[in-house]
Amino acid sequence: MEYIPNILFAIVLFLGVGFFAKNVQKLIRNIKLGQDKDVSDNKSQRWKNMAMIALGQSKMVRRPISGFLHVVVYVGFIIINIEVLEIIIDGLLGTHRIGLSVLPQSVYGFLIGTFEVLACLVFISVIIFWIRRNVIKIARFWKSEMTSWPKNDGNYILYFEMVLMTLFLVMNATDLQFQALNSGNVISQFITPWFSGMSEGTLHVIERGAWWLHIVGILVFLNYLYYSKHLHILLAFPNTYYGKLQPKGQFNNLEAVTNEVKMMMDPNADPFAAPAEGAEDDVPAKFGASDVQDLNWVQLLNAYTCTECGRCTSECPANLTGKKLSPRKIMMDTRDRLEEVGKNIDANNGEFKDDGKQLLGDYITNEELWACTTCNACVEACPVSIDPLSIILEMRRYLVMEQSAAPVELNNMMTNIENNGAPWPYNQMDRLNWKDE
Repeated sequence: MEYIPNILFAIVLFLGVGFFAKNVQKLIRNIKLGQDKDVSDNKSQRWKNMAMIALGQSKMVRRPISGFLHVVVYVGFIIINIEVLEIIIDGLLGTHRIGLSVLPQSVYGFLIGTFEVLACLVFISVIIFWIRRNVIKIARFWKSEMTSWPKNDGNYILYFEMVLMTLFLVMNATDLQFQALNSGNVISQFITPWFSGMSEGTLHVIERGAWWLHIVGILVFLNYLYYSKHLHILLAFPNTYYGKLQPKGQFNNLEAVTNEVKMMMDPNADPFAAPAEGAEDDVPAKFGASDVQDLNWVQLLNAYTCTECGRCTSECPANLTGKKLSPRKIMMDTRDRLEEVGKNIDANNGEFKDDGKQLLGDYITNEELWACTTCNACVEACPVSIDPLSIILEMRRYLVMEQSAAPVELNNMMTNIENNGAPWPYNQMDRLNWKDE
């Protein structure tokens, strides 16, 4: 009978970690649906970006208030969860605060005291976040794409963190053995009086209840991440590592198109000559992207990493002037479509069955794509190195090169370039007259 709690704990831990591992496998599979992309270059710079942006939160603090609060929650939550190691060991071995057995009391007290202070700071920061989101109603949290689930998801995670921090402090406050040490109980000592007058047995039940709810809550939180925008807690690290290193104004050119243009400009080239061996392999099956499988895997990783914070949309000049475009919605739509494709594969024994839908048209409209000014404001604003512009450009490329569906103004410009060598409708002989004025 004495081992029943340990067995029960092991089962709960196995189920929680196992379900999380299953979702991670699904996540990796979905990301691998994207086209291959070589990001093996400049590893030192990539490691530096990950350290500065994901770990150091360097882009978060550009907005001081939300940045500072996020750092407090991020650092506090991560450090506090170091104690999860002790909880897991205690749960499996049937011990109680095994840290006291392997660490000097002063060291253990310092650690727990630090955790308690951080738990209090996290709780306060989360309340401020909730007020900013629900009372002050900061505009970027209330854009049209923030419908019921995205809007509620942000609140759910705040409630999760409030509950977990409360359970941690209550667990310490009702642990008579820990309180008797008078070391490390820097916050919980002020909570202990709330339970005065209760018997030792009742306090033990409350302490054990808080202990169980705390670890179960962490496992629930872990598995909730896959369904939440808070997946960025894990994916921010690989996403910043694989982020774009080229200058933000540098666009990628298709090699097949570049080679064809070079041939057209070469007076000695024979347009009727047979292509060189292997040259056909340079021509992509489709120009641009109309669905998630046409995007590269880094772009799909971007979609899963999106924090839905709205910084990109709040900086977007098109959105600010009333256009339909929202870079955040581009990323949310990409993730939603990718999830839909993943569920399709699950339902069809590992194969994708054409569902008659695609990212372009069913999720993202032409109007949104052509509203973009390609200014890179969204890319610069993103705190975790997401590149919404790259997805917009690939879908534009598909519209132009596969469907000839560019706006009239753009078609006129390309026609002028083809005929006159300039975007304006001037005669070729007149196109340099501006220099004489």
